[in-house]
Amino acid sequence: MRDTIGSLRAWFHGHPLIPDVIFGGVLAAASVPFAHVAHAFGDPARLREPDAMGLGLIVAGCLSVALRRHRPFLMLFLVCVAEVTLASTGRNPSLLWLVTLVLVYTIAARRGLALSLCAPALALAGHLLSAAAGGRLGEWSSHLLMAVFTVSLWIAGRNALLRRAYQAELRDRARRMERVREADTRAARAEERSRIARELHDVVAHHVSVMTVQAAAARRVLAGNPEGAREALSAIEELGRTAMAEMRSMVGVLRTEGALVERSPQPGVREIPALVDQMREAGLRTQLCIEGERAAPETAGAAEVAGTVRTAGTAGTAGTVRTLPPGVDLAAYRLVQEALTNSLRHAGPQARAWVRVRHEPGELAIQVEDDGLGPRARAEDGEATGHGLAGIRERVALYGGLLRIGPRDGGGFEVNARFPLKDT
Repeated sequence: MRDTIGSLRAWFHGHPLIPDVIFGGVLAAASVPFAHVAHAFGDPARLREPDAMGLGLIVAGCLSVALRRHRPFLMLFLVCVAEVTLASTGRNPSLLWLVTLVLVYTIAARRGLALSLCAPALALAGHLLSAAAGGRLGEWSSHLLMAVFTVSLWIAGRNALLRRAYQAELRDRARRMERVREADTRAARAEERSRIARELHDVVAHHVSVMTVQAAAARRVLAGNPEGAREALSAIEELGRTAMAEMRSMVGVLRTEGALVERSPQPGVREIPALVDQMREAGLRTQLCIEGERAAPETAGAAEVAGTVRTAGTAGTAGTVRTLPPGVDLAAYRLVQEALTNSLRHAGPQARAWVRVRHEPGELAIQVEDDGLGPRARAEDGEATGHGLAGIRERVALYGGLLRIGPRDGGGFEVNARFPLKDT
């Protein structure tokens, strides 16, 4: 039932002429018997009996309500003229005063303030002229009542106008907010696609590069050293499983919303020693130096791998374990991963690499260097402008860090980054 009424109201709102015609017809139908009743209870000496001319003017005035949305000022003027004409000829104007109030409300609700003020002035002027023509100018009580009704309907019309303007502003604001939300959603989706692309590039580039080097080593020693080839193939298998696990973890986020996806923790600075071990196994002689952090019990063993140097903590940080924000922790790991992968691919077979992780008050410094062929070979391979270095720049910029990528003094290549941290 409620839906039916709502749909009917919406239909009438879309066809405003129909309810106006119905309203005018109801007023016209009621005005005829009202004119006879007014004559019966009025002063016979002053009022004439309703005739065809009088009833015609009354009905025409009532039917003018049908055009109140299109020509309200013209209709109000014609009704006032009809009212004055009927009063001057001794006929009762019946319900034309009610039509005048309806037109005053319509003008106040649909016109500007200056024009709407003319409506009550015209209506009251017509009422006074008709009263003067009919000899009723001394009936101050009826004039005061008509003035109160006219001003009240004018105020109601202005309130309706302001309410419609307020609702239109709310709808416009809602549309603007919807467009803003859609734009934010598109930007968030683009950012998420960029983030996933960076993660996939880091995972695939690193593991595939190491697997390629291990496969080449296995092919070279397959005939003379089967045991060494078997170890290289085992390392390739393990790297492949690791890469698949990481990619499955990232792609799992893209599944159905609300689904619980089992994901392993994201790697961070604590996994850098294991990453350095992978590089050594792949043939890149790498040395790791971690400063300003005391090894936690669960990671102390990983820090004591061959070739790893852990210096004493700096002043103010010795004996403490720095807890990094998750985003910075992952960005630092990916930076080292990408830099070592590039060194493995481009630095040459006899190159060495150094990784320095330095925890300072309010800052995390990461430096990766190698003494290989330098940036020229990388530019020839297209790496200097590839997705890897661009991803590094985006990661560092995302957390407000500083980054330097370029040739190293004395030959080679270096990646130097500083991430600002909030002291806790």
